[in-house]
Amino acid sequence: MASKTSLVPSDGEDIDAFHVRNTYALLEMSGVRGDGYEDGVERTRARVGDSRASQVQAQNAIADGTEKNRDLTQEEVRTLESVDRYGFFSTPSHDRLVLLPALPLQKRLAPSPAGPPAAPTSATSLSKLPVTTLPPKETTRIAKWNRMLEAEQRDSGANVQIWRVRPSKVPKYTERVYKGIPDCWRAAAWDNLLRRFSKTGAAETEELGKTYRDTLDRPSSYDIQIDLDVPRTIAGHIMFRTRYGAGQRSLFHVLHSFSLRCEDCGYVQGMGPIAATLLCYFDAERVYASLVRLHDAYDLHSIFLPGFPGLLEAIYVQERITEEMMPAVYAAFKKHMVSTTSYATKWYITLFANSVPFQTQLRLWDAFLLEGPDLFVAMAVAIVWAYRDHITATNANFETILSLLSSFFVPENEDALLFWIEKTLGDGPLRAKMTSWRKHWKQLVAEGKEGDVLL
Repeated sequence: MASKTSLVPSDGEDIDAFHVRNTYALLEMSGVRGDGYEDGVERTRARVGDSRASQVQAQNAIADGTEKNRDLTQEEVRTLESVDRYGFFSTPSHDRLVLLPALPLQKRLAPSPAGPPAAPTSATSLSKLPVTTLPPKETTRIAKWNRMLEAEQRDSGANVQIWRVRPSKVPKYTERVYKGIPDCWRAAAWDNLLRRFSKTGAAETEELGKTYRDTLDRPSSYDIQIDLDVPRTIAGHIMFRTRYGAGQRSLFHVLHSFSLRCEDCGYVQGMGPIAATLLCYFDAERVYASLVRLHDAYDLHSIFLPGFPGLLEAIYVQERITEEMMPAVYAAFKKHMVSTTSYATKWYITLFANSVPFQTQLRLWDAFLLEGPDLFVAMAVAIVWAYRDHITATNANFETILSLLSSFFVPENEDALLFWIEKTLGDGPLRAKMTSWRKHWKQLVAEGKEGDVLL
C-alpha cells in the first residue's frame, strides 16, 4: 500500500529508521523489476552509493511498468516450473534433518516405562527433504469442503469475503480440520477458524484493516531490525525471494504496523515466520487482523512479551505431561541436565515454522487455529514421545539428547502425527490437567516461585 506521508520523517524519528520506512514506501509505489525471479538490489542495509554505476544499478532495479504487460521469458517460465505447490523454488537446507517415526505414534499417550537400554541414541538421518506432492485424498477433500463451507458475506462485486460452516456440517468440522484443510480452502478456513476462536466478525476485520492502513505512516523503533529480518524470512519462496519485492514489502509493512499494536510486545524475530506464512494465504490487511487475533485470543501476547512468559508456561505444562506420562524420560532429562528451554524455545516462539516441513507446519496451524495454544504443547510432547527410547537409552547423554531434539523433523506419516495429537487433546481428563497446570504456573509466577520448578 503506497503512502506519501511516509516520505516525510516524523518528529524525532531516527534518520536511519526513516530511510528504511521511506525506501519501502517509495518502492511500494514503483515496484521492483523481476519480482519473484531476480534477487533485487539492497537499498537499506547497504545504501545506494554516489557512483554512477551504483546509481544505474539501483535505477535498473526499479520496475518500469511494462512487466505485467509482456510475455514471460523462457527463463522465467523455467523458474515457475521449478516452484513446488507451496511456492518454494528450492528446499532450504537444514542441519540434523531426521525422520519423526510413525510407529511410536500408533500408541496413544499413556504412562510409559523406559525403553530398551540398548536403544540407539540418534534418529534416522535424512539427506534432504522429501518432494512435496499433492496429498492422495486432496481431490476428495476439496469436494467435501465445497459442500461444508458456504458464503456468509460478499463484497459489491459479489466476491465472497466471509465464509461460514453449513450448520449440518458443524459436527464434521473438527475431524476434517485434523485430516488437513485442502490448500485451495485454507484461506477461507483459517479466517473462519480465527473468527470463531476469537469470537469476532467482519466488523472487527474492517476496523483492524483501517488501523493497519493508519499505522503505516507512523514511525516504529523496530523498523531497522524488521528490515534486517525480512530478507531472511522463508528463504527460497517466490513471494519473498526478490529484495523489496511485493512479498518483502508486505512483510515489512505488516510487522511494522504490528510492532505498534502492543507497547509491551513490540517486535520479536519470531513474528516474521508467522506473518510470512499468513501472507501466503491473505493480503496484508487480513494478515494484520489475523496477527491481532492471534495476539489477543490465542495468547501470543504472552509468548512475545519480554522474558517470554507464555513460552515458560507452555514448557511447564509440557514438563508436567512428560513427568506424568514418561517418568523415565523426565528422569533422563534431569540426570543429563537437559533443560526444556534449550531445545523447545524455537518451537513455541515460531509456532514450529522452522522445525518441520512447510506442509507439516500448515497442518499443525490448521489444528492450532481450531484448538488454541494447547496444540503446540501436544506437538512438543509428540516429538518427545516419538523419541522416548532414544532419550532413555543407556548411551544417551546431554549431547545426544540435545542434538536429537534440536533437529529438523520430517514426519514419516503426517496423518499419524495429527491423529495422535487429536487423540491427545481429545482426552478430557488430560486437557483439564493442562488447564489446571497453566493456572498453577500463573500462581507460581505471582508468588515468585517459578524459578526452581523447570528442568
